[in-house]
Amino acid sequence: MMGCSLRNRFDIVIRNGRIVDGSGAAPLLADLGIRNDRIIAIGDLSAATADRIIDAETLAVAPGFIDMHTHTDIELLVNPRAESKIHQGVTTEVAGNCGSSPFPLTEQDRLEALTQRQARYGINDNWTDISGFYRALKKRGTSVNYLSLTGHGDLRAAVVGKNDVIPSASQMELMKVLLAESMEAGSFGMSTGLEYAPGSYAKTDELIELCKVVARKNGIYSTHMRNEDDSVEEAFAEALQICRAAGVSTEVSHFKACNKNNWPKIDHLLEMLQTAADAGYPVLADRYPYNAWSTGLTSFLPLWARQGSTDEILARLQNPADATNIREYTLTRGAKIGGWDRIVIADCRSDENRIWEGLSIEECTRQSNRPAFDFIRDLLVEERGRVGVIGFAMDENNLKKVLASPLVCIGSDGNAKSPVGLLSEGKPHPRSYGTFARVLGRYCREEKIFDLSTAVHKMTGLPAQKLGLRQRGILAEGNFADITIFNPATVADKATFSDPHQFAQGIQYVLVNGIVTIENGKHTGAVAGEILRHV
Repeated sequence: MMGCSLRNRFDIVIRNGRIVDGSGAAPLLADLGIRNDRIIAIGDLSAATADRIIDAETLAVAPGFIDMHTHTDIELLVNPRAESKIHQGVTTEVAGNCGSSPFPLTEQDRLEALTQRQARYGINDNWTDISGFYRALKKRGTSVNYLSLTGHGDLRAAVVGKNDVIPSASQMELMKVLLAESMEAGSFGMSTGLEYAPGSYAKTDELIELCKVVARKNGIYSTHMRNEDDSVEEAFAEALQICRAAGVSTEVSHFKACNKNNWPKIDHLLEMLQTAADAGYPVLADRYPYNAWSTGLTSFLPLWARQGSTDEILARLQNPADATNIREYTLTRGAKIGGWDRIVIADCRSDENRIWEGLSIEECTRQSNRPAFDFIRDLLVEERGRVGVIGFAMDENNLKKVLASPLVCIGSDGNAKSPVGLLSEGKPHPRSYGTFARVLGRYCREEKIFDLSTAVHKMTGLPAQKLGLRQRGILAEGNFADITIFNPATVADKATFSDPHQFAQGIQYVLVNGIVTIENGKHTGAVAGEILRHV
């Protein structure tokens, strides 16, 4: 605490707030003083003067929330305001997850990505590596702090290609070099998407060798495991094997057991997680507070059919012999989740197919008078594989158990959206708008699965510690003034699966690096976010 004799003028003083500092400690009734981008004092500042006073009586004053698992990247080039995130109190996005990042890129992939960005968003920024992408972000500014992992899928595609092959010794060495260079330029580590091509083609030994590079540079390994349903326990065992063998700090993405027959496995998975942590494994997990996942419709194709370029994938779908084999796998996947009424179309790129958004595949088959596989195949071909879906596959009681674990932090698995403009398209998963407010409102205030200090810790101090973020995630003198001020009695998510483009309520003020970005629930237009680089 700062003594009265040392107090002077502040840029901003937040008065009468309930300080929930992010450490997990009990709330403290105190004032908080900010100068420039830093917290200068916490205590009784009633005698202090400031350019601005924010009265936080009846409100909680917390560190800005850190979204541990996001897929935000080019969305910030489309709309730097990061509206769906900042409105729920998020001040830092952790991107590059599930093996996917907008770097590194081959020349061919650079041109393809540029063409897609130009066509969909009118964006002409161009890059092949993390430094180029960060330059594009910095040029526009962002309303949130931003950091990224290096996606293993993109790393592998850039060196080995997009087919199911084992890398040669020279290719393996080049992947290590590119990963190290990416981390030296600011990447916080590597992520995998082992249910997605081409990352799925990697053997465990390949991942261990790459993770040794991450470990040497004190980064983290974030993994979308190889399976999250029938073989989820085996997939988690592989993640722990990589953690141990590489000595790498590991984050297990969106920790869950999908499909009803696998729901009983969650207790064993949580036991495995706790046992590993007790044994000294540097392992955490993250989860979003919903019982539905969201991914691409191509995940309903067998891995062998997802090899190569988009044109090669679509050619297999249109080849009668290949399509017969693909059909069997696709229909089996639909049956395992419980039927096509549990899979909803979230996003299509073409105007003519947007009529399917928000409808289940079962509804689509009735309206189009086509069997499920035929509808899926035709839609993937027409949309060139770019179809988003939502699947209702998890259990509410399991969700509460996962969220309650002290080894689980909060990650939305979503990206920055907006109710207006180009980022308002489709019916995306409501997690992009509601994750953090839903944890605070439904699971903290209503379900009482943890207290407020624990909820805030899962969103702030815990992920900051995992990432090695310096002077963020905790409200303390000298730390950066990333601050979310909310009403614990009213904070709630408003976004729904049928109407997802709705901001959370109860988030009154959000400061990013000392700049007020949300004021009385409204965006000020500020773009004070920083690109955070791993050091």
